[in-house]
Amino acid sequence: MLPTLPLRDNIESRTYPGVTILLIVTNVVVFLWQVLLPRGADQEFMAAFALIPARLFDLGSYTHFGVVPTLCPLVTHMFLHGGWLHVGFNMLFLWIFGDNVEDLLGHFRFLVFYFVCGLCAVLTFIVSSPGSGVPLVGASGAIAGVLGAYFLSFPKSTIETLIPLFGFIPVRIPIPSVIFLGLWFFLQLKYGMLLAGASGGGVAWWAHIGGFVAGMLLLKPFKPKQRVVMHRPKSPRT
Repeated sequence: MLPTLPLRDNIESRTYPGVTILLIVTNVVVFLWQVLLPRGADQEFMAAFALIPARLFDLGSYTHFGVVPTLCPLVTHMFLHGGWLHVGFNMLFLWIFGDNVEDLLGHFRFLVFYFVCGLCAVLTFIVSSPGSGVPLVGASGAIAGVLGAYFLSFPKSTIETLIPLFGFIPVRIPIPSVIFLGLWFFLQLKYGMLLAGASGGGVAWWAHIGGFVAGMLLLKPFKPKQRVVMHRPKSPRT
């Protein structure tokens, strides 16, 4: 069965999305590094740089590993992924929505915004399951913050979406961004509440929720004052 996924939006950025591209390239390079590591070394790599909430509350971790190695996964987990589909979907969402938010905030502000949203997402994950020993990996929490900012900033845009008609016929349908992203957030909240676990079903639902809400709340403080951004619609494609 084909997945439902976004293909592109209809907003043309007026500036080159250098930070968005840099983040995508970095994530892909780190993932390729992961898969090329020899057996055993890849597990050690994940254990060192993935975020494990229980380790943060274990005083022995700070004495055994040190303060910096214990806390650095709060950031490094954002560049690790669990498979090709995981990194592929995350980078697709970052590419579609990140360029416009970067255009709106400016390059440096966007970079800081991205990491702050990622930290808010991981803190939400930790609060929802402080004793979890399951490693958290992925950029989706930070990207959820980008989605939250896009949701508020570009309500009139549309997202060209691939939808499997009858489960197997791919159809491209333009969907208003407020509906696409609103439904996306509703599903995160639904499954987060139903599964009652930070990583139920292998997905960190509450990290997504925390990142999305953080993106909406932090948009105004990060948005430059008196910055007017005029966007051009993207040319249609066949």
